Amino acid sequence: MEFLIPRFKDIVDIVIIAFLIYQSLLIIRKSGGYQVLWGLLFLLALYLVASLFELKVLSGLLSGIRTYWIMAIVILFQPELRTILSKLNLAKELQSVFSRGEQSSLYTPLIDAVSSMSFRKTGALIVLENKRKLNEFIQAGEQIDSLISMRLILTIFNTKTVLHDGAIIIRGNRIMAAKVVLPLSRNTEYARKFGTRHLAGIGITEISDAIAVIVSEQSGQVSVARGGQITQNIAFEELMQIISDAGK
Repeated sequence: MEFLIPRFKDIVDIVIIAFLIYQSLLIIRKSGGYQVLWGLLFLLALYLVASLFELKVLSGLLSGIRTYWIMAIVILFQPELRTILSKLNLAKELQSVFSRGEQSSLYTPLIDAVSSMSFRKTGALIVLENKRKLNEFIQAGEQIDSLISMRLILTIFNTKTVLHDGAIIIRGNRIMAAKVVLPLSRNTEYARKFGTRHLAGIGITEISDAIAVIVSEQSGQVSVARGGQITQNIAFEELMQIISDAGK
């Protein structure tokens, strides 16, 4: 009996496929899409059984809807597919989002604003754009395109202004938009634990490489969301380090 020795490119092919499947399952599990996935797998298994035992009526019915399976997967798992593609984007930007000059001018007003809002228990949601551009969210909000400043941030999130409800998006050292509506996290565990502001902060990081800074209006606690995960009760020194690392 002869054994076929896999070639190097076959091993690479298998490793890439395994990686894609693993990442897909992680994202689907995080977003609570397992029930839909199991339903599709059940239909596939049913189709194979019908074909094997030549059940013509059932096989014909499943064959009729087989054409729409791929379309259904794309529609149902559009956020997950988008996340996978964004993670596989290895192209480098020609220009860093944060230049060194912009970083020094960004830290002080942003940290001071967050510190002030935390002390006053003023709710806030600040999104720091990274390599993945958030143009669709910026265009849907109230566009500002202004240099970042502590006073501007505090004014925006003042509950007496019409702009306080929603998020601001920062690109480099500029506030691009305010009153931005963000997608809520689909993670059922977070949905039971957090309110809309935190879910929105987590949600934008599930579909992009952005960083969301959230200030709770109940406790004044500062949280940071990255990659669909949230860390609560962040110290300001740690927050400064996170912002610094985002520009690298």
